[in-house]
Amino acid sequence: MDISINLPLDNDGFLRRECPHCMGHFKWHHGPANEEAEQHTDPDTYYCPLCGQPAGPDSWWTTEQLEFAQGAALPAVLTDLENEFGRAFKKSGNRHLRIEMTGHFDTPDAPSPLSEPDDMAIITSPCHGYEPVKVPEDRAMPFYCLVCGRAFAI
Repeated sequence: MDISINLPLDNDGFLRRECPHCMGHFKWHHGPANEEAEQHTDPDTYYCPLCGQPAGPDSWWTTEQLEFAQGAALPAVLTDLENEFGRAFKKSGNRHLRIEMTGHFDTPDAPSPLSEPDDMAIITSPCHGYEPVKVPEDRAMPFYCLVCGRAFAI
């Protein structure tokens, strides 16, 4: 089963992320930010621009994004499961035993869509300037390159 979940970007095309180490929020650009970025492959590891710690590409979801994805997927999963049970029970039974499914799963409503404010300041690292990030405006330096983890100041 494939379920597509859309997460909102801010008006500059950035997606909110959460560091699995420091739990800080920042944003990275969704898709190539420029022509130079299109020439580079996605790294196997990203580094938090706030604390510099590495993690895999699928480690940066915010708590709100994960809750939204689970809430958005649950109705489709329950509907599919109910259909499978219905087909399984329809074929079951013989003249001595009959199994019948009655009732339905309580399918929750889909969650309200997320919104993404136009907050934070865009910064670029000197080493990998093709991967801009947004960081909280009141955040103290140093910052760390999203691609290689090198510390820098602006």
